[in-house]
Amino acid sequence: MTRYDATTDPALRSWVRVPDGSDFPIQNLPLGVISRGAESPRVAAAIGDDALDLALVAEAGLLDGALPGARGLFAAGSLNGFLARGRAAWSAGRARLSALLSRENEELRDVPGLVERALFPRAAGRMHLPFAVGDYVDFYSSIEHATNLGRLFRPDGEPLLPNYRYVPIGYHGRAGSIVVGGTPVRRPHGQRRPNPNDPPTFGPSAALDIELEVGFVAGAGSVLGSPIPASAARDHIYGLVLVNDWSARDIQAWEYQPLGPFLGKSFATSISPWVVSLDALEPHRVEGPAQEPPVFEYLRVAGPWNYEVELSVALQSAEMARCGVEAAVVSTPTFRRMYWNMAQQLAHATVNGAAVRPGDLFASGTVSDLAPHYGSLIELTWQGSRRLPLPDGTTRAFLEDGDTVVLAGHAGGRDGAPRIGFGEVTGRVED
Repeated sequence: MTRYDATTDPALRSWVRVPDGSDFPIQNLPLGVISRGAESPRVAAAIGDDALDLALVAEAGLLDGALPGARGLFAAGSLNGFLARGRAAWSAGRARLSALLSRENEELRDVPGLVERALFPRAAGRMHLPFAVGDYVDFYSSIEHATNLGRLFRPDGEPLLPNYRYVPIGYHGRAGSIVVGGTPVRRPHGQRRPNPNDPPTFGPSAALDIELEVGFVAGAGSVLGSPIPASAARDHIYGLVLVNDWSARDIQAWEYQPLGPFLGKSFATSISPWVVSLDALEPHRVEGPAQEPPVFEYLRVAGPWNYEVELSVALQSAEMARCGVEAAVVSTPTFRRMYWNMAQQLAHATVNGAAVRPGDLFASGTVSDLAPHYGSLIELTWQGSRRLPLPDGTTRAFLEDGDTVVLAGHAGGRDGAPRIGFGEVTGRVED
């Protein structure tokens, strides 16, 4: 049954113009960090084609009742202070913002000059990382992706390793190389061994790939030594972003045994600029796949914990960009079939007592769906053996210099349900 509340009600309308099909109707109101001209970055909410400067709204005193101290929280250059406030504050702040932007409410419009100063086209601003990332964990949650890579790398063995259905597998990534979407990505250098009979060589990666992922950001933290039970996950997860975990497959293949991902992953990870709250996505929460064998007690969850989010991967070559040809969509997976959900991921990441801090990022791992809707080029081209055609007449096995990758995603948008979108996370490959 669809779960709507006062902030997600499909009938809700705003006095701000929202174009049809927008990712950012009043039912969404994702938060990000934006700056204009020489101004310092501050927290804003996206609505339609505009951004609302929440620091100015708070300065006018319009958020004080719902969120004490809002002026300091939203004038900061990150969401971390707001994230640390916890679920009650998140929901109260969202409800108040929804009320101020609803068609019937005139409080914000009644403050002289406030709308003119605080509401501006998003295209006129510069987006920044929405939160300071302390720790970054990347999981391996799509059983379809794990099975595909198993078939590629172990063609004569079982695709899934024995631990996959028991453990939400992940690795600790490098928080310092997480960048906001739109940041160019430099082709990494490292050791490769293209031929197993030859010694390794050093140079630029010849197998640069992407991984379409969905990440969640931690809000309220935890104490070292105190695991977060799966039942408490909603108190610690604020919302979701799109993630592109750029991957140098040739570097990764040579270095990952026996300790796992390292330089083939740590050179860049792009995230979308706007954080979509779990509250906005609540109407799109669905059951995940059956888990067999039954999971351990600490991984058991009550109710649905997957989300019906439609995703896409698009590629644009340098020649396409020069000719004004838009990026071509090459895959459209969904997020709902992930084998391990985010409540289980958070419970597993902390079951040994590891602490979580506001702003920690946990990514899903590549989101791959039923064939041919895969979230990485290594799967889409079956390790280069089935090259992807592009509109400019070229083909791709892996990314070339000048290529731009565009990841997008949304929930809803059909049968009267508002479209709850993430915007895009883009990245252009540079040499």
